[in-house]
Amino acid sequence: MARDRGKNSWALFLLILAGIVVGGFLGYLARDVSWLSWLNYGQEFSVGSGENSYFTLNLGVIVIHFGLSMKITIASVIGVIISVFAYRKL
Repeated sequence: MARDRGKNSWALFLLILAGIVVGGFLGYLARDVSWLSWLNYGQEFSVGSGENSYFTLNLGVIVIHFGLSMKITIASVIGVIISVFAYRKL
């Protein structure tokens, strides 16, 4: 079922999102520390980024550009793992 022992799936989603953000931020802060720089190692994925490669919606009065960029680092993966463990303890 969607709920496990009365737990909310939105809480899991928000905890995972927070784990990604906090982990990515800590990895970014650790990038200049020599023995912690491995936390910022990762891969960047993008859809519609760069010059003229994003999706453009021209409505005449307003022009909207759509794009998505994501960088997955070791620190953000660790943040997701910690957030899932925290959710299981709730």
